[in-house]
Amino acid sequence: QVQLVESGGGLVQPGGSLRLSCAASGFTFSHYAMSWYRQAPGKEREFVARITSNSGFTNYADSVKGRFTISRDNGKSAVYLQFNSLKSEDTGVFYCNARLGGLDVWGQGTQVTVSS
Repeated sequence: QVQLVESGGGLVQPGGSLRLSCAASGFTFSHYAMSWYRQAPGKEREFVARITSNSGFTNYADSVKGRFTISRDNGKSAVYLQFNSLKSEDTGVFYCNARLGGLDVWGQGTQVTVSS
C-alpha cells in the first residue's frame, strides 16, 4: 500500500543542523512532487517546502528560506529536508506529504525539538 515513513527527528540546540528523511513506497515516486509540512505545538499544520518530481523546482515557506533545503533521490524513493541554523520556533512535528491525484498521503511524522 501507499506509505510514507519519516525519520531523523530529535533534540537539537539552537543554531544546529539536522536532516530528515522520508521513505516512500507503494507508488511511482519519481512521478510526483513531494512536500514537507510542520505542526508546531498548539498550531495548525503548515507548509514548509516542496520539490517537483524531477527536482527541477523547489519552493519554501518564507520562515525557512535560506535555512532549510529540500531534496530527493528518485532511485531510493526518498525525500529529505536539511535544516541549518535551527531556531526554537522550528520545533514541531514534521510530516512528509505526497499528493497522488485526488489522494493526500501523509507519513506519521517525526518530532524535531530545538532547545538548549
